[in-house]
Amino acid sequence: GGVRLHQLARQGLTVERAPRQVTVDTFAVAPDTEPAVYRFEVRCSSGTYVRSLVDDLGRYLGGGAHLRRLRRTAVGPFSVAAALPLDAVDPARLLPPAAALSHLEALSPAGSALADVGHGRPLAAGAAGATGDGPYAILDGDGQLVAVYERGGAEDPDRLTAAVVLRPA
Repeated sequence: GGVRLHQLARQGLTVERAPRQVTVDTFAVAPDTEPAVYRFEVRCSSGTYVRSLVDDLGRYLGGGAHLRRLRRTAVGPFSVAAALPLDAVDPARLLPPAAALSHLEALSPAGSALADVGHGRPLAAGAAGATGDGPYAILDGDGQLVAVYERGGAEDPDRLTAAVVLRPA
């Protein structure tokens, strides 16, 4: 219902979570300075509930476990190591939105299809040239980001729908 699981847990509510397929590349655990407290680092796929991983680990070890703090240090190609404090940002050196989404498959529809994108209308995946599972960065003829689109799901996999439209094309 749009409420974070940890907020519900603090209210004493338990929510049944459907299992989902995730990828965990790294789950490194090390003791902290305080007894029975551990630090860990997880490298995982998008959509992984890290709090649930910790809960699962506690159950596996025959007890319980919870998080005191959770800090995301990287998302896609962006990491905290490359971040700057706001007062150090030079607006002339900011990445354009298309560069920030360069890890997405880029599609460049033309003519009326590009106009449709600017209004958030659906596109046919095949006609747009989409080959992967998405999401897709929709670029105009100048390489500027117009929108981000997603596949329509199992019910209509050849349909691309707007996740966000930044501007009319």
